[in-house]
Amino acid sequence: MLKRGPISAVIHGAIEYVAGILLIAAPLLIDFNSSGATAISLIFGVGVLVLAATSDMPTGLIAQIPVGAHLVLDFVLAVLLIGSPFLFGFSDETAPTALFIVLGIAHLLITIGTRFVPGPTPAAAASRRPG
Repeated sequence: MLKRGPISAVIHGAIEYVAGILLIAAPLLIDFNSSGATAISLIFGVGVLVLAATSDMPTGLIAQIPVGAHLVLDFVLAVLLIGSPFLFGFSDETAPTALFIVLGIAHLLITIGTRFVPGPTPAAAASRRPG
């Protein structure tokens, strides 16, 4: 389940902190007309920050959420980001709809490309070589 992608867990965590701050700041930066879009952006922004801070990853502050659960929550978050303009009724607003769909697709791709498990240390790799 935890694949070895090209993006390290440290980069993944840093991107999540940036994405959380972006979602919180987006209503101020983009001028959302819908209060629903504003509320969802704030809720998802805080949620992303809490997930990043409480995961058992290198960038986590409190190791409470196992990496496997973090991975599942990342996929759920990506689907919710993509679907939220339609689920919460602000799909007629171009700016927040585009932002949520782009962030959802980006989060999905980053999650798929993340190396959640660290690679073997050089000493461990050398001990497994025959001869």
